Amino acid sequence: MIYPTRHVALERALSKVGLASRTEARRLIGDGAVRVNGRIETNPLAPVHPERDRLEIAGRTAAARPWRTIAFHKPRGTVTTRRDPEGRPTVFDVLGAAADGLIAVGRLDLATSGLLLLTTDTRLAERLTNPANRVVRRYVVTARGEVSEDDRAALERGIADLRASRVAIRKRSRRETHLIVELTEGRNREIRRLFDAIGKPVTRLLRVAYGPIELGNLPPGRWREITRDEFSRR
Repeated sequence: MIYPTRHVALERALSKVGLASRTEARRLIGDGAVRVNGRIETNPLAPVHPERDRLEIAGRTAAARPWRTIAFHKPRGTVTTRRDPEGRPTVFDVLGAAADGLIAVGRLDLATSGLLLLTTDTRLAERLTNPANRVVRRYVVTARGEVSEDDRAALERGIADLRASRVAIRKRSRRETHLIVELTEGRNREIRRLFDAIGKPVTRLLRVAYGPIELGNLPPGRWREITRDEFSRR
């Protein structure tokens, strides 16, 4: 479905404003417990504007929150969701009360660690994740086997519909290769799929930068506040 500018599916909007996870949202919408601008909505894909439309679940609305954004070092073995049906630890479990009112900007998979941004600003989240804006995500990658110059060029040239915007080899041996990889779209498991395609599977993946924000020396499981000014750096 094609949505009007800044509109998203109702189930996604409820998740973005922190009222429910997507799974919970679909169930609640089906149960008739969700209202949009005072009217019951039973279509989870109905287009809504998270900031302009009034979203309610059993009379509960998303409270207006002050602007706040944090940089979090996501530990390996956690998932980027509020609740996991398989019972795995989530980034929100690790953050606890520090994550109140925050939404994650994109995701990192279970085995990937590194920089994860969380914010109260849905417009900022949309700007950072929209592929049209080509916001750079930088990763430190360890791949099994020796990645050749031809492999590196293939990753930048593109394989099927996947492509890295920049690949730099830091160190390599027959056993493994260490690289810096940059993406501007951030598709699901894109780096892992690219390296699988050249027969050099990823054994370690760490995101070290997202746009102008860098992980730096932030330890796993720790977070820091980010100012608006940091997003205007070039």
